[in-house]
Amino acid sequence: MSVDEYIFAENVRKAIESFKAGNTILLFDMEGREEETDFAIPAEAVKPSDVRLMRKEGGGLICVSLDALAAEKLGLPLMSDLLISASEVDPSILKTIEKSGDLKYDSRSSFSLWVNHRKTRTGIPDNDRALTINEVANSVKKTLNAEPVDFGIEFRTPGHVALLRAAEGLTNERCGQTELSVALAHMSGITPAVAICEILDDHSGTALSKKKAIELSNKKEMVFVEGSEIVEAYETWKELNSY
Repeated sequence: MSVDEYIFAENVRKAIESFKAGNTILLFDMEGREEETDFAIPAEAVKPSDVRLMRKEGGGLICVSLDALAAEKLGLPLMSDLLISASEVDPSILKTIEKSGDLKYDSRSSFSLWVNHRKTRTGIPDNDRALTINEVANSVKKTLNAEPVDFGIEFRTPGHVALLRAAEGLTNERCGQTELSVALAHMSGITPAVAICEILDDHSGTALSKKKAIELSNKKEMVFVEGSEIVEAYETWKELNSY
């Protein structure tokens, strides 16, 4: 039995194969948390048609999950920290900033900046957002390879693509779609930047149920993987890669 076969459950192995091929998967977080399924696509592989899929058949917010070290190197703060600093100039902002207990599903959100690449026009069409997402991934890849990146020259904010900064400890610290998708990217050996978008139910407007998400994955022939499977696999992966 190979190492991969030993560490990873079947769904995780299939998700890794999909990520390596630049394909879309369906990622469910966890029971008792958001209980949402996202489309998840390696950011470096996103095409305009993928943006269309996310906005038409997902319907949630199109974001890019980023590795914490890369976000630090690129100078991408958590939005809550940025607003706290801004409140020193404008105290009225302080009242609106996320506080402990505000979220029903976690202790904090992972929002960073919202950006457009400077080569985009308005930033919102499918091709513009795909370009921004691709170039965010390119910046992550470069900075993790110790190549110089001036994020401000490449991108402007505010923009139309939400960046999410993963927790430094990933699933040891937080188990949101941000951390789960980045952990899966690390296990796949790809650039740790992943486009994600919540899938909503067309009829109820609420998060698509896990049952319906599995049905959708079968219909579209996309891998469905649960956060609990990723957490388990990632823990073992880290142990085997710590030597």
